Amino acid sequence: MTQSSASTPLSYKDAGVDIVAGDALVERIKPLAKKTMREGVLAGIGGFGALFEVPKRYKEPVLVSGTDGVGTKLKLAFEWNMHDTVGIDLVGMSVNDVLVQGAEPLFFLDYFACGKLDVDTAAAVVGGIAKGCELSGCALIGGETAEMPGMYPAGEYDLAGFCVGAVEKSKILTGADVKPGDVVLGLASAGVHSNGFSLVRKCIERAEAAGTVPATLDGKPFKQAIMEPTRLYVKNVLAALAVHPIKALAHITGGGLLENIPRVLPEGTAAHLVKGSWPQTELFAWLQQTAGIDDIEMNRTFNNGIGMVVVVDAANAEATAATLRASGETVYTVGTIAAQGDGAQVVVR
Repeated sequence: MTQSSASTPLSYKDAGVDIVAGDALVERIKPLAKKTMREGVLAGIGGFGALFEVPKRYKEPVLVSGTDGVGTKLKLAFEWNMHDTVGIDLVGMSVNDVLVQGAEPLFFLDYFACGKLDVDTAAAVVGGIAKGCELSGCALIGGETAEMPGMYPAGEYDLAGFCVGAVEKSKILTGADVKPGDVVLGLASAGVHSNGFSLVRKCIERAEAAGTVPATLDGKPFKQAIMEPTRLYVKNVLAALAVHPIKALAHITGGGLLENIPRVLPEGTAAHLVKGSWPQTELFAWLQQTAGIDDIEMNRTFNNGIGMVVVVDAANAEATAATLRASGETVYTVGTIAAQGDGAQVVVR
């Protein structure tokens, strides 16, 4: 008598979920996560929940949280098989956001979802996440790997990241004391970072169709220039915050300079940026030319070469810039704060 298909045993692996592969990935992740351990970690990878104790040096700690993804930059990672830096982007999007409140990132968790788990690809991605955490001084304390057959096309995955930081209540940066006459410093970006990639991909398609894809941009192979990961500003900016009275920080992400700087400006003030006070890289010049867009659209879509904005009193501007430069940042004086009047809160001219 033949066993009917209805009674044939089915395993989780038959359904498309490979528990063994998942266990293998966890083992690959553990030494990467271990490198990110720091004060406060009580229990990390492997438990149902990760435990973290706020360092005792904080007297009135306020927790600051952030979450983000990598967006459609992942489509290029799939197409070009470049998975080792998108994890840095994932970390950068959240830790840089937490930083602008004046907070020190403490720990990070990630969510990696795919249709079928490829251990090598996932390990490359998580390796980038661990690297980003290590460079930012925060612990990769936990995460989730979700293998969901039928949810994602073969070879594709999605990422989300979650960061928690802490800041002394008395030192929270709100931008409330920003006033006309203050100076706006810009810290150079590493490239496009992780925003505007829907337009970047359209530019690549247009250039490929025309046969005009450049071999290099800013001295790097084209694909490397496009995929250059988000700059992690945490350690250098925290060091500057410790010795200079910085008034406000703005992480330049989706919405570019025009929409992110107003998030930290008091009502009635505006940032007047001087066009040409920072250089346009070959990468951004190529994007602007290929897309055929004006300066306003560039500054509203991309970071356009400035990944973090620092607002300081004019009397402290030179010293703050010098500290940031000494730590490795490329710093430009990009404008000043003025009364808003009837205009926009960010003007570039």
